[in-house]
Amino acid sequence: MNTGDLGSTLPTLFAELVDGAPQSEAYLLNRGDTGLLRSLDKLSAIAASALTATGSSIAAHVDHLRYGLSLMNRWAAGENPFDDADWTTSWRKTRVSAVQWKQLRDELANEAHRWLDYLKKQREIGQTDLNGVVASVAHLAYHVGAIRQIDLSARGPSVHE
Repeated sequence: MNTGDLGSTLPTLFAELVDGAPQSEAYLLNRGDTGLLRSLDKLSAIAASALTATGSSIAAHVDHLRYGLSLMNRWAAGENPFDDADWTTSWRKTRVSAVQWKQLRDELANEAHRWLDYLKKQREIGQTDLNGVVASVAHLAYHVGAIRQIDLSARGPSVHE
């Protein structure tokens, strides 16, 4: 399948989650929502390191997203990084200092924007690969919601605002 057959759907949705929704139209977030990256900028390292009842933290979610997107970017470059991927590593990074928190946010932004660039390019891929590409958008959406449930100050505007 050619990813161009999907039009701009995937990059549009991914960009909205990462960088925010315009006031004119939104699909996943409310209009004017600043998106994940700017939501994370609102949080201190202390807030990002607060543990939930399950032992995770926002920092762990962010590191998990960064790691997953780094794998997708490596895959897009022609590697097969999934065979030896260790998804548990990112969940062990639950606490961050202010410097580490800034670095982690910067790394997430870099990986997310690299992946967004990939999503914008048309290419032929098989069904399994297409499933993974589409899942990357759904996976990000899940974690945006999870992060915003952990700390309500990271949420975007409500429908009523």
